[in-house]
Amino acid sequence: MSTPVDDPLSRERSHLAASRSALRAMREDVEALDISDVTANWVNAEVLAHQIEERVKALADLSDTPLFFGRLDCLQGERFYIGRRHVHDHDGDPMVIDWRAPVSQPFYRASKKDPMDIALRRRFGYTGGDLTAYEDEHLSDPAEAARTSKLLQQEIERPRVGPMRDIVATIQPEQDEIVRSGLSGTVCVQGGPGTGKTAVGLHRVAYLLYAHRERLARTGTLVIGPNRSFLHYIEQVLPALGELTVQQATVEDLVAHVEIQGTDDATAAVVKGDARMARVLRKALYSHVTMPTEPVVVVRGSRRWRVAAYELEEIVRELLDRDIRYGAAREALPQRIAHAVLVQMERSGEAPDDRVQDAVARNSAVKAAVKAVWPAIDPAKLVLRLLSDADFLAEHAAGILDEEEQKAVLWARPARSVKSAKWSAADAVLIDEATDLIQRTHSLGHVVLDEAQDLSPMQYRAVGRRCTTGSATVLGDLAQGTTPWATRGWEEALTHLGKPDAVIEELTAGFRVPTDVITYASRLLPHIAPGLTPVVSIRENPGHFEVRSVAGAADVVDACRESLRHEGSTGLIAADARIPELAAALAEAGLPYLAPGEETTQDARLTLVPASLAKGLEYDYVVLDEPRAVVDGEPDERTGLRRLYVALTRAVSGLTVTHAAPLPPQLA
Repeated sequence: MSTPVDDPLSRERSHLAASRSALRAMREDVEALDISDVTANWVNAEVLAHQIEERVKALADLSDTPLFFGRLDCLQGERFYIGRRHVHDHDGDPMVIDWRAPVSQPFYRASKKDPMDIALRRRFGYTGGDLTAYEDEHLSDPAEAARTSKLLQQEIERPRVGPMRDIVATIQPEQDEIVRSGLSGTVCVQGGPGTGKTAVGLHRVAYLLYAHRERLARTGTLVIGPNRSFLHYIEQVLPALGELTVQQATVEDLVAHVEIQGTDDATAAVVKGDARMARVLRKALYSHVTMPTEPVVVVRGSRRWRVAAYELEEIVRELLDRDIRYGAAREALPQRIAHAVLVQMERSGEAPDDRVQDAVARNSAVKAAVKAVWPAIDPAKLVLRLLSDADFLAEHAAGILDEEEQKAVLWARPARSVKSAKWSAADAVLIDEATDLIQRTHSLGHVVLDEAQDLSPMQYRAVGRRCTTGSATVLGDLAQGTTPWATRGWEEALTHLGKPDAVIEELTAGFRVPTDVITYASRLLPHIAPGLTPVVSIRENPGHFEVRSVAGAADVVDACRESLRHEGSTGLIAADARIPELAAALAEAGLPYLAPGEETTQDARLTLVPASLAKGLEYDYVVLDEPRAVVDGEPDERTGLRRLYVALTRAVSGLTVTHAAPLPPQLA
């Protein structure tokens, strides 16, 4: 590795300074654009002004973020600097190449075995925003042996403070293959703790926006996370890569048709989340369609036009056979009846046009027939009736749900109205399903679904509706499924998502969790996910690991103080029921702490984390309080052990397990 006084380092610093100047000039050129003479009206002006504003934001130069992190020297003599965004000089010549460009790919995939026409790959080391070191690999030189990059290792093991950061400088070949996979296909990534699956999913979005910007600008992209704390943690990754338009949401946000005020017990939630509920809802909805028994008589002027009941029945059955949305069929029905009237008019010698057909469709007799045969249905009221009316549920769940399952989903106290009902999260998903049966849900171009292993089949269907004409990136770890309805296998989950042909990739190289910590946590795998490959840590630092017997909360606070002596963040993770006691102990000891989702700073580096919110988060040092209590806090042992597995694998540099009660025997 070179030292700061090397002349090559000075030249690289000069190129960095020149690149920053060029980026500043690019931004100033955009800010100086005069759009007063190029917009036809105020609407166009507003749209163009917004686009310019977004472009200026995308060209921001973040002082503590390296503009480029690598260099490629090709055998043909070309040289490319690889960075987070494209930068060109005043002549249009590139000074920094976007990491997503095809020419950047060898930076991530070239090796001694396959140098991809690269003579030299140079990695840069930074302190803050200052370029302080570089490291070279002569990939086409047979005399130089392959070796592990020290700068790469340092970047992977750098302390975590603040929100999640991008991994654009450290993407590994197996990750890059997933990141650069095409837009048309759905990819499912099974990845254990610390394998970078979330980062891979976010970088895949950034890549797709680069490669298919116009298409995705029209159709939209969405990142779905398990909770608000998680979304807050990851929200800076895409903006750091210059992508500002990606929306973020939880599944609860997507299905927010009603206010959530109630909860379900585990049995009810499992049944409500079962894909069979979609069949129950469909049967219940279409039970409102009745076959006509009376003709429709349309009066126009002195003429009366009669559509017989059997003709109306043929129209209704044809619409049912077409299998279109309930609402779309209802809208088509008056036009079909009107068309039957127009046929009669033409046979009698009249020449009606489309205006006449529309007028007939609006005729009071036609409207009355449609209302009687194919009534308008409110999706929330439909679900309300199913959950409140035992006879209605029994009629439409017959042969689908058994009696015990029907009893599980029925409300003990039926609500009088949609507004007064104590809706649960699972109920909202049912309403979303019913809404889609009536009117098609808008589809996006690409959806990223993170922590997918915790979704129910009905939640998968809700997400799948948002990408019926697009694609998805599904991220998760079967061993971390901590809901009673957790995913049993990716093939089944992808079928519920509507993407049965998705490619399933597995990441097993661990970049975050130290060797000793992941080895200890992996003792649980035979009990929670027997078929999964254990994660193998590639970190050179084995990390600090200790299991400590304690007398009480004061000893746990002492363990936190010890962790805070190290650089970086510390997370105190505990069973949800123990959070108040530990919060009081921290307050009594005068040790300030944050809640999950609050950003760590140099002055506040300790976060008190309920085990139920730990998933997806990471801390340099973790103190895990009472593993037995974490297990006992869940409705069954397998779910409890999975929750414990999640908690054990949040550490980047060190883990201290504190316990007064005996440890779970699976950790012995």
